[in-house]
Amino acid sequence: MGAAELSAIREEIRTDPENATARAAGYEPLYVAEPAARIAVIGQAPGRKAQESGIAWGDASGVRLREWLGVDEPTFRDPDLFALLPMDFYFPGKGVHGDLPPRRGFAERWHPRILAQLPHVEFTLLIGSYAQRHYLETRDNLTTTVQRFRDFLPDRMPLVHPSPLNFRWLARNPWFETDLLPVLRRRVTETLGSG
Repeated sequence: MGAAELSAIREEIRTDPENATARAAGYEPLYVAEPAARIAVIGQAPGRKAQESGIAWGDASGVRLREWLGVDEPTFRDPDLFALLPMDFYFPGKGVHGDLPPRRGFAERWHPRILAQLPHVEFTLLIGSYAQRHYLETRDNLTTTVQRFRDFLPDRMPLVHPSPLNFRWLARNPWFETDLLPVLRRRVTETLGSG
């Protein structure tokens, strides 16, 4: 179990016919999951840059996310500390107003099997409305869900996406920085210190 099962799951994802287009383009499933991980970061789907580089959160959004978490890049990249599981492991393509959403059914199919191999995860970050709707089973809008962050503690926390394009949302919601971020950083520090 554990690492061997995770390797087998990765190979199943890679060779799944639903992912043939990505495989033909030379893309690997973009996620990080090791049995010792203590924090799971569940986001939307990789952007084009991340997919092409093969580095999850390897962009300006990742820089901001690490700032929010209060961790440096080596800590964030340590798979024994952080599991990085988007709602789809492949770039879904471009739409009229940005990237397309994660494919329906993808997370439902693969996440339970992967998360079952991560017994030490104590804290899960749910970034964006797709992850929040799936894992929190909420129909509230993103702002309301994130405002209710205390309702989901100590094991889960909803977050807005850390994209630089969300500067207007952050300006309209100053409570995110004053109320939520200190709680987030404290919970991350507690979780990483408990191992």
